[in-house]
Parts: sequence; structure tokens; C-alpha cells
Amino acid sequence: MSIQERRGRERAERHQLIIRTARELAESEGWEAVTTRRLAERIEYSQPVLYSHFAGKDAIVAAVALEGFAELAAELRAVTRGAAGPAGAFRAVAGRYLAFAAANPALYDAMFVLATDLPFGRPDSPAPLKEAFAALAGPVAEVAGAEDPEPFTEAVWAALHGLATLARSGRLRPDHAEPRLALLVDRMLGDEAAAERG
Repeated sequence: MSIQERRGRERAERHQLIIRTARELAESEGWEAVTTRRLAERIEYSQPVLYSHFAGKDAIVAAVALEGFAELAAELRAVTRGAAGPAGAFRAVAGRYLAFAAANPALYDAMFVLATDLPFGRPDSPAPLKEAFAALAGPVAEVAGAEDPEPFTEAVWAALHGLATLARSGRLRPDHAEPRLALLVDRMLGDEAAAERG
């Protein structure tokens, strides 16, 4: 291996270490605790080294978010593989989305709550964003019926995001989580849910 290849590999490893450390710190102490000074201390590199990888905290948050979108896409695709039909896939995706948000609060915030310069819903959106939206949109489009699948997917996403955010902030009763999800899914499925019950 050449010196240049070794340096490239070390740089990539350091880049990943910064992202992993920021994510761990955010999950344990919140994003307010993630500062370039604390990250530099934790990874045992100087702040200038950290800045050679990222322009600042916002860029680190965006990098963490991109990892999150890739993970969410993989989880959503995995639950649809074993689902029984389009309605089952829709239910599985909705449940997995909410479980992902609950299990990864700081990561979810990086993806959907904190300000980033990630371009959503545009041709130049990074691949992980497109993949996560596609993993949600696929099962949703299957049950959209006469509705335009993209706005229908956005409405489902908005509803799931609202449930995830309100539940995490303690504004919804925990004992109503399952009935809320069932109600949302059944309303979105419309006639298909009625046919399943009937």
C-alpha cells in the first residue's frame, strides 16, 4: 500500500470516527453537548484536524443525518420484504418508522428536526435521502389508490413525523401509541383496510 493510499484510508477512518463520536455524544447528552471542542477531546485530535474534515457542527450534523437516512432506508426495506401484501407492507413501514424514531432520538433529530443544508425533495438530494424516501414511498404508493403517490407519501410521512415528535416530547399518551398507529394506517388505507376487516 502506498503512503498516499494509507493516508487516504486513515483520513476516511478519522472522518468516520468524528461522525460516530458526534452521534454517540448526541444520543447520550443531546446535540447541545456536541461541540467541536468536545469532539476534538473525545477523538484525541486537535480542533484544526476536525475542521479539516468538517466546516463546523452543522456539517457534522448533516453527516450524521446522512448515515441515519441510509439506516432508515435499510430498516424500511427489510420490514417490507416479509410483509403480507401492500396493506401489510404499509403497516410494517409505518410501525418501523415510529420505532426507528423512538430508538434513535438524537439521530432522528439530526435527520428531521435540526437545521441542515441537506436538499430535500430535489434532483440534487443526496442518495441516502432519496433511498429513505423511496423505501417509504414504495409501500405507500401501493395503497395510494387514486391519490397521487408523492403527495400521499408526503402526507403519510408528515403524520408519522408528527406522531414520533409528539410522542417523544410527552405530548401524547403512551398507552394510546398502538391505537393511534392503527387509526392512522386504517384511515390512510381507506377501502383496503375495510376490505381486510370485512
